[in-house]
Amino acid sequence: MHLIIFTLIYPFIWLISKLPMRVLYFFSDIFFLLNYYIIGYRKKVVLDNLKLSFPEKSDQEIKKISKGFFKHLTDFIVESIKTFTISEKEISKRIKYKNISLLEDIAKNGKSIALVGIHQANWEWLTGLPLHIKNPDFYAAYTKVENKHFEKVVKMSRSKFGGTLYRTSDTIRNLHRNFVNKKQGIYILLSDQSPLPSKTQYWANFMGVKVPVHTGAEALSKRYNMSFVYWTSRKIKRGYYEIEFELITENPKEYKNYELTDKFLEITERNIRNQPEVYLWSHKRFKHRNKVPTVTS
Repeated sequence: MHLIIFTLIYPFIWLISKLPMRVLYFFSDIFFLLNYYIIGYRKKVVLDNLKLSFPEKSDQEIKKISKGFFKHLTDFIVESIKTFTISEKEISKRIKYKNISLLEDIAKNGKSIALVGIHQANWEWLTGLPLHIKNPDFYAAYTKVENKHFEKVVKMSRSKFGGTLYRTSDTIRNLHRNFVNKKQGIYILLSDQSPLPSKTQYWANFMGVKVPVHTGAEALSKRYNMSFVYWTSRKIKRGYYEIEFELITENPKEYKNYELTDKFLEITERNIRNQPEVYLWSHKRFKHRNKVPTVTS
């Protein structure tokens, strides 16, 4: 059944991905109108998230951000489809790296890098980074796709510019193997998802709301002594993005528990407030806010 579904759907997706960006954005405009005014996919989730994050903003301001988000979301969807066939030349034209020399300088010192970031602007096109930095190797996790045939083509499209992909569940095993073999690497770690309260070690204020937060990036950087670098993705205009790198520390073991996570959250809030319409508001980031554990004496 998986093969039949793949055979019927993938050729259609591939053909769409071959269309020029101007045509894809035409479809994006249509999808936006359908979703925003008729379907309303996760519209309530987005509005609730925005109201929690920006209590100082008026309903009109919240609505404006929400509308901007849904416009960006449909753009992101067609851009993700384009990833299947986008060329080196085009992705290099559309993603500019502001200070890639920071990564190169760290790499020259022989250190691996935990490259932390969030679901903002276009995180999928960061897979073009290996075109601009050849050493060390580039690694990124992906979520398992149930259909093994789709998983294969997704993995191929995301690694075609030189990166190595592994399932999220294999992150620690792959990182540890590289560490034992003294293999240097740059590891992309998206850390703004909402973990299960039962598996949460740390709760913190995020956009003014107490929520469970992932601390895996901090733990891995300390365990394997990786430089801790934040990457910020900004939307310059439709279809064009800028990525800037910010060194948090080259010596993570010098920080107390959760200090690096707090720094990550601080930068994340700053980036969201600077360009709120391109953050992924449709995921339920605050769904566990009412489950904060009670501290007893």
